[in-house]
Amino acid sequence: MQSTRVGAQYGYILIVAIVLAHIFKYPFFALGPRYAKATNESLVTGYGRMGKWAVILLLVLTVSTMFTVQSAVTLVTAGLLQHMGVSIGLPIIALILLLICLAIVQIGKFSILDNLMKVIMVVLSISTVLAFVLSFGVDREVIPSARAIFNITSDSDLGFLLAFVGWMPAPLDIAIWHSIWTLAKGKTENSGEFDFKVGFYGTAILGICFLVLGANTMYGSGVPLQASAGGFASQLIESFTSCLGEWSYWFITIAAFTTMFSTTLTCFDAMPRVMNHIGVELKFPGYLTTVTFWRVMLCIGTLVVLFFFVSSMREMVTFATIMSFLTAPLLALLSYLLVLKTKNKVLWTELERVLALAGIILLSVLCFLYVKTILYH
Repeated sequence: MQSTRVGAQYGYILIVAIVLAHIFKYPFFALGPRYAKATNESLVTGYGRMGKWAVILLLVLTVSTMFTVQSAVTLVTAGLLQHMGVSIGLPIIALILLLICLAIVQIGKFSILDNLMKVIMVVLSISTVLAFVLSFGVDREVIPSARAIFNITSDSDLGFLLAFVGWMPAPLDIAIWHSIWTLAKGKTENSGEFDFKVGFYGTAILGICFLVLGANTMYGSGVPLQASAGGFASQLIESFTSCLGEWSYWFITIAAFTTMFSTTLTCFDAMPRVMNHIGVELKFPGYLTTVTFWRVMLCIGTLVVLFFFVSSMREMVTFATIMSFLTAPLLALLSYLLVLKTKNKVLWTELERVLALAGIILLSVLCFLYVKTILYH
């Protein structure tokens, strides 16, 4: 969704942001499964070995983003359902989705959907690449004055960039999630690395495809991007149908919804697990170290955000992605310090260590510029 918006807003120019985000975030994402297989413990436990302060910092960063992240992905999923003809309000749809997610993870049947999603993602990926190729032949009217030029010195453009990079290819938190999943699934080192690489490089390719799709079908058209969940979902689906034909409408709509529901379920599964591990490390009372407790808390907190603090999908997604970006330098620093401390294991190559350090500096500079614009706006 963010990639399509970026292409529709600025054209091709921010393809470079996708490439750089993947390059500089790579060492941190790769660390998740590597650390789990090398030490047989999660990154949370690893941070705990550096001192209680590291886990407390992780607790603050996690709590500051978990509800907004879950709200954003749930809202987009609800918007797709609304676009498919469900006429009830978005918060009510979100409530139903979250209850379904809670039931699935409690019953423990996530693996069934996980296997189904591999098929759905292959279908959506092929459709996206095909739409990407065909989008170069789309006949549309272009209004030169409607072509926005990206300017990093502009407050709004900088905010747009951070919102985009915040979840490109994903929030840095996912490295922690991956380390926990690797242990939970008992994967071999090679299979864990394979899963990571498929997701990482696949996101880069599809991110570029979605950006180009948005640029080729909407950039310079003069049509404003919709702020509502259902409105933008409609524009996103129309980008596909304008390339593939009207026959693909339900095909793409169902694939997009299934993919977003899987994302909603993934976040709902991962963040309570992280809070559970944090609770164990900080020796919280018994009930605060159960995954079920944090699933219920995540459900309640997300509904509070959606019912009382959301005015538009665009604002919700932008806020969530910017929050993820602002916490990224600290999460990256924790991982960098952990690698330095784990001297008996080779977790990064020398090149990856250099990229990680450069990534921390780059993320920190962008965060500083953004905070500066907010303070002096």
